[in-house]
Amino acid sequence: RQMDVHSEKIRSKNMSAIRSQNTKPELKLRHALHKMGFRYRLYSNKIIGKPDMVFKRFNAVVFVNGCFWHKHDCSNFKLPKSRVEFWQKKLEGNKSRDQNVLSVLQSEGWRIAVVWECALKGRGQPEKIIAGKVANWLQGRDSFIELPEVSNAG
Repeated sequence: RQMDVHSEKIRSKNMSAIRSQNTKPELKLRHALHKMGFRYRLYSNKIIGKPDMVFKRFNAVVFVNGCFWHKHDCSNFKLPKSRVEFWQKKLEGNKSRDQNVLSVLQSEGWRIAVVWECALKGRGQPEKIIAGKVANWLQGRDSFIELPEVSNAG
């Protein structure tokens, strides 16, 4: 078992600073969509999974997922080297819960977009491109979109 590089107190402080709402990727996408004229509700308690954005008019919800917390198959995800068993169980639980939430929402007739944190990173303004794709999806008929698509590498 490898030791953590931080003391318990510092690790606790670092972990408590991690946001679940109003994250940078989320804010980037929200601002870009708002500029395009889209209006939405945030974190509706009435909808399972408490989606980041709810577009009632389009019967659609958007989740902006962090690559680490939702175990995305991309270069941003790296399993911690300490407490490996804990993290595997925790992150697999998150992933399993995500799948359950998506199933329930689809069965309730919601259209769902999952935008990954990695899609909103990089040079230029990737949020404008992603917001454009979300806007097209909102105005279309597809019931599900995932940006970027999950790679099978890895």
